[in-house]
Amino acid sequence: MIGSNYFLALKEKIKPNSDYICCKQIKSFIMSSIIRIKNLSFPWQTQDPFLFCVFHKDAYPPGDGKMAPAASLAGRNLGNDFTIKDGWRMYHGTKIPGFPAHPHRGFETVTVVQEGLIDHSDSLGAAGRFGNGDVQWMTAGKGVMHCEMFPMLNTDKGNPTDFFQIWINLPAKNKYVEPHFAMLWNETIPVIKIKDDHGKNVKLRLIAGKYGKTNAPDPAPNSWAANSEHEVQIWTIDIEAGGEFEIPNTIMDLNRSLYFFEGDTVEIENQNIEINKVIELNGKFSTRIQNGKKDARFLFLQGKPIGEPVAQYGPFVMNTQKEIMEAMDDYQKTHFGGWPWPSMDNVHHIDKGKFALYPDGKEVIPENQ
Repeated sequence: MIGSNYFLALKEKIKPNSDYICCKQIKSFIMSSIIRIKNLSFPWQTQDPFLFCVFHKDAYPPGDGKMAPAASLAGRNLGNDFTIKDGWRMYHGTKIPGFPAHPHRGFETVTVVQEGLIDHSDSLGAAGRFGNGDVQWMTAGKGVMHCEMFPMLNTDKGNPTDFFQIWINLPAKNKYVEPHFAMLWNETIPVIKIKDDHGKNVKLRLIAGKYGKTNAPDPAPNSWAANSEHEVQIWTIDIEAGGEFEIPNTIMDLNRSLYFFEGDTVEIENQNIEINKVIELNGKFSTRIQNGKKDARFLFLQGKPIGEPVAQYGPFVMNTQKEIMEAMDDYQKTHFGGWPWPSMDNVHHIDKGKFALYPDGKEVIPENQ
């Protein structure tokens, strides 16, 4: 039975011209796929099974030949530079932008690089240089230390970067699995190109999950996303100005978030929505997006919630505070395997192309550099 508070909420939402709320208005609201709309924060708000999502876009200048910015670093809070100055940030880097060695336990990172390159090094001895469409999927599991640096390889032009990092929680039974590192190279990620009814272009990239009969590459083996019944989806969606796209409905109780981060305005469920919003959706209904006057970009995250307690302290995500204390103690004692690289902000040789070096010593180079 629907209580009086629910109808009061409907009344406030619909705001009719009188105190009378017609059945048609109530039905329209109840049937809407929109649960709520929020302003985007930094980092972006997420829903279970996702823990964290951040979007990095930096217009880095040309490099100095040593993979550092040729531009002056004066006036920056080196080591903790998160203020956009001249269009870019150093983050925790002091010479080269990025994130020097830091630990993780109890979850996964999915790094979706749309432009630019990232150098990865970790305590397992794994390494890689990836970007320009590639995705790195890393299961931290029982513990790994890694660094993520942004080498300035171009000396005659800028080195822009544009990427997401998404954290996916692990259920209690998988918190202590062996760490896993995998590369999803650009050419292995399905791109679905659609023409809407008006001939406008829509492009989907499937990082995880499926669309129609097209499946994304397999996720990490111990991931919550590895079970298709959890319906984890990670898509990027590009819609041409004036274009339309419909996100299909599901039959499960899922958490869905649509991040609108580039463009102008869109219309969803007869609501005009401006840029820099996250729209939480009810997956039992399809969602039609009508784009406005500018090309638009979206990130779509969906998944069945894990539904377990979350205890988090920085880079450690467990189920209890006791496990957090154990993670901190283990890291102090072992550094999750030590650090086999020359420096905590390790980068690879300037002439090195894209590659993935796995803990067993196997090196993979993508077919299309």
